[in-house]
Amino acid sequence: MKIHTLDTGLFKLDGGAMFGVVPKSMWQKLNPPDANNMCTWAMRCLLIEDGSRLLLIDNGIGDKQDEKFRGHFYLHGDDTLEKSLRKLGFTSTDISDVFLTHLHFDHCGGSVLRQPNGTLQLAFPNATYWSNEVHWDWAVTPNPREKASFLKENILPIQESGQLKFVDVQAGVPAALPQFREIIMADGHTEKMMVPVMEYKGRTLAFMADLLPSVGHIPLPYVMGYDMRPLITLSEKEAVLRRAADENWVLLLEHDPINEACTVQHTEKGVRLGETLRLADL
Repeated sequence: MKIHTLDTGLFKLDGGAMFGVVPKSMWQKLNPPDANNMCTWAMRCLLIEDGSRLLLIDNGIGDKQDEKFRGHFYLHGDDTLEKSLRKLGFTSTDISDVFLTHLHFDHCGGSVLRQPNGTLQLAFPNATYWSNEVHWDWAVTPNPREKASFLKENILPIQESGQLKFVDVQAGVPAALPQFREIIMADGHTEKMMVPVMEYKGRTLAFMADLLPSVGHIPLPYVMGYDMRPLITLSEKEAVLRRAADENWVLLLEHDPINEACTVQHTEKGVRLGETLRLADL
């Protein structure tokens, strides 16, 4: 089995929203904002190459949104999912599975393409798309606070295609996804976000999604204002970070603009950053 990180481009989000109650005087040292208080973030995905299977975890924001939408988030950078796949010798038709940690637009927007005539079609026509039923229902009937993050054009075409399958949140890893050792369910950021854990080259890897967007979010109070249940996020993050420090996990970071991955360690101040590293260096 081979695992690759895929860069799909950069975008900007408000620094205050990304760091919640933490004062700007503290978080601006971690991710310096521009004149509009916006910070740059990555949209980094994961590709697992396992025999005839090619499993993609998340897929970025995509390119089907209009200029007004794109302008809100300052999409920039030269990387796209298509380019990153091509560098590895693959195309979208090679993907056998798309595992979506959750259905916020910056994690699943690349699932669906808009054709020149305006019709929508799956970006990965040969893939099974994986979510879980609890989160799916949460996304298609969203609460008012989170509604802007769940875009119907990213979600409904997947269901209509017949290529959608659900992970049973009680049963754990489905037999069809043996690449994962476990799937951690997290309810703080959104209902039943999935954090896949896998074994690779003698190490335990966890793709942290929005449970840990960047190394700057390791201290427990650094919880995003976007989270639906911030105290639950704090508890969930503490539990995972303790395990990661105890067992020397490699944490894969979806939004950190600089660091692909990190380890954490126990200190007198709690769990803190160990080292930063690249997946290819394992």
